[in-house]
Amino acid sequence: MKYRHALIDVTPLRSSPAFRRLWAGQALSVLGGQMTLVAVLLQVWQTTKSTTWTGAVGLAQAVPLVVLGLFAGSLVDRVDRRRFYLLTTSGQALCSGLLALQGFLAPLPAAGVLGLVALQSCFVAGGGPASRTFVPHLLPKEQLAAGLALTRVAFQSAMLLGPALAGLVAGGLGTGTCYLIDALTFAAAFYGAFGLPKMGPGDEPARPGLRGVLDGLAFLGRTPVIRGALLTDLATTVLSMPISLFPLVNAERFGGDPRTLGLFLTALAVGGVAASLLSGTFTRGARPGLVMLAGSATWGAALTLFGLVSDPWAALAFLVMAGAADTVSVVSRSTVVQTHTPHALLGRVSAAEQIVGQAGPDLGNMRGGLVAGATSGTAALVSGGLLCLGAVAAVGATTADLRGRRAARVATPLPGPENRVPRPDGPA
Repeated sequence: MKYRHALIDVTPLRSSPAFRRLWAGQALSVLGGQMTLVAVLLQVWQTTKSTTWTGAVGLAQAVPLVVLGLFAGSLVDRVDRRRFYLLTTSGQALCSGLLALQGFLAPLPAAGVLGLVALQSCFVAGGGPASRTFVPHLLPKEQLAAGLALTRVAFQSAMLLGPALAGLVAGGLGTGTCYLIDALTFAAAFYGAFGLPKMGPGDEPARPGLRGVLDGLAFLGRTPVIRGALLTDLATTVLSMPISLFPLVNAERFGGDPRTLGLFLTALAVGGVAASLLSGTFTRGARPGLVMLAGSATWGAALTLFGLVSDPWAALAFLVMAGAADTVSVVSRSTVVQTHTPHALLGRVSAAEQIVGQAGPDLGNMRGGLVAGATSGTAALVSGGLLCLGAVAAVGATTADLRGRRAARVATPLPGPENRVPRPDGPA
């Protein structure tokens, strides 16, 4: 029936046991990671009572990703990606274990906690690009968008449940228990990773060091469809990220009620989960680039309207719309990027995508705070949403490949049979 085609496509979970294990393992691990993030914020706040220190948590996560990301992506394109992922995941698990130890035995000062967060982020800088290369290996091209949507719904669900669970656990058993749960969830990540086949770099491994990084940047520069996809993501995040404005907008227009403030982030997550569950409406189409542009434009429009309304229920409705549009845009962007990237460059392009996804929101939240400080929260939201709409229109107008069916096809050859990972149903 037609309504079934609107629901999330679970074919990848049925057809690929390796993908199913990887998806389940990463879903649990992401949930644990969200718990650790809340626990770190809580511990740093209890230690310092300073918003400067709590703001530094995001900086400790972002700086290693930006500084090491492209070099880590180049390394991913030189080695066995499965083995590299296992190594970096081990490093992340060790850092979570150290956080748990200090939480139970001798709490570190804020600087020490942020040092462990930064160290863990160094491992994420390598493990993130490696994990992004797995889905194109494990699934046929026609299931790629569905697989990415499944990955997104797992992430959004963790965003929805993780902070609430962390609050309950930290309030009753302490932050050390949150860290311990996160460390234990890495067992699920290992379960998923050990089920993966070997994933070597193929016949054209990346050149070492800076030369490999420059090769990746040159590919991004000469591939308009990927460049346009990443620029669209930057437009939506750098120009219109709203999260830093939530407390001010809540105070300006909703009386500073903490219950309203708490619902803002929940509304974004609810929209994201809803869009993921109904992802069959956009993952089965032939024009993911056009869908990405539409999703990004809807994000900008929804945040503009959120900045204008005075009714709290209408405001939450527009945030739900923004969260749904964000998921549509992210899944479609990843589909475009991964289907246009050759096997030999997947690590470097995935690293660039990770940097854009991490640094863009941080810069966007900073932009929003600066504009709001000079004007108001409403002005920052409305101007950001309108700038986002203009930037998305400009990218769409100047990148024809994103608008047409070419964005759904592989523009550069993927590896031949000798380099592809065998799927469970037979040779690739």
